[in-house]
Amino acid sequence: MKVEYVEETSVKKALSFEIEAELVEKEIEDRARAYARKVKLPGFRPGKVPAEVVKRRFRQQVMEDAAEAIVNRVVFEELEGRGLRPLASPRVVDLKMDENRPMTFRALFETLPFVDVPEYKGLEVKGRQVSVSEEDVDREVQSIREDAARYEPIEGRPAQKGDYVVADVERWTAESEQPSRDENVLIEVGAEGNFAELNEALAGASAGDTREVKVVREDPKAPLGARTTSYRLAVKGLKEKVVPAADDEFAKDLGEFGSLAELRDHVRGRLLSAREREADREVKQSIVRELAEKASFEVPEALVDRHLDARLEAAVRDLAYQGIDPRKADVDWKQVREGQREGALKAAKAEILLDEIARRENVEALPAEVDAEVARYAERMRKPAEAIKRQMEKEGTISALRARIREEKTLDLLKADARLIFEQ
Repeated sequence: MKVEYVEETSVKKALSFEIEAELVEKEIEDRARAYARKVKLPGFRPGKVPAEVVKRRFRQQVMEDAAEAIVNRVVFEELEGRGLRPLASPRVVDLKMDENRPMTFRALFETLPFVDVPEYKGLEVKGRQVSVSEEDVDREVQSIREDAARYEPIEGRPAQKGDYVVADVERWTAESEQPSRDENVLIEVGAEGNFAELNEALAGASAGDTREVKVVREDPKAPLGARTTSYRLAVKGLKEKVVPAADDEFAKDLGEFGSLAELRDHVRGRLLSAREREADREVKQSIVRELAEKASFEVPEALVDRHLDARLEAAVRDLAYQGIDPRKADVDWKQVREGQREGALKAAKAEILLDEIARRENVEALPAEVDAEVARYAERMRKPAEAIKRQMEKEGTISALRARIREEKTLDLLKADARLIFEQ
């Protein structure tokens, strides 16, 4: 067997193979005999079909199987022997194979580049001091009060702005085969997010009324450049939103606090922690950007594709969570993927840099750290930690978790060594 190794670029590599005719012929014979044991042909007993007959009748399949077996074996052995670690399965091109002749082909693949990491200690990056004002706490407490509001029935008068209408709603367009229907929808009369036509129709409504509304909006995809949506609302009742007072009794009703002051302290601490985490992420992102701008190396396309796939999968999941079938969504996925390329390229470059720094600094994800993160997942999912870990190992996601922990520890190290300049 003759093998030539070529480094086409710093990341693109190729192995050119020439396999002896004797080895090719042996593989073809082995495949033909394997077929002979399985195929059934008229005039032959099961398992007794001559190999030569099989080679004539199933030549294409036999040749393809033999080629695949040879390629898989010799490519793997050559990569192992040379200590090469492709980022994805090698791509086989220029394959030529025939009986009694040498087989030739090329295996193309990408590897991580040699990375000349710029100085990463003592980087100067901007940071910001975070704080929480009393107004911030007031807004959050108000939000908690809104969530705890109750809705009391309104009797003896029609709906007015600020009231809530309980209605069964049907909606349809000219293209609808049949109306869609939602029951017991709670609609605030006069709310800014409502269509103006809807607010106008609901003002003055009473239980038992039926209101019909047509909403016309510009739509370039509609035949006439506009789309009309019709609504029929069967009003079932009116309600008033009653927000609890901000006092000690309200705090106690939440079940965790003895007073309003305790609730406010809790809210303040939660807001501060969230803002500190956000500021921490900003600093780390600045560090990565600074390193990436200083570093110069070729980024493997296979790694960029991996990040593009992850971003596209996240976009699909987001639609699914919203109840939208990604296959039926009016989305040009090819365009979406291409629009993410620049971000994926930067993310792939950052991954390579952080991996190399982690290697130099001997940063690893410890088993206890992995177990602690799995335990947090399990707590959120309300399942046993061992069951979650077995599932992650089966799905292969435990290695991704280790990589995330290792990357985060590397970022912590870089931040600890950085010189932060806080904005005034």
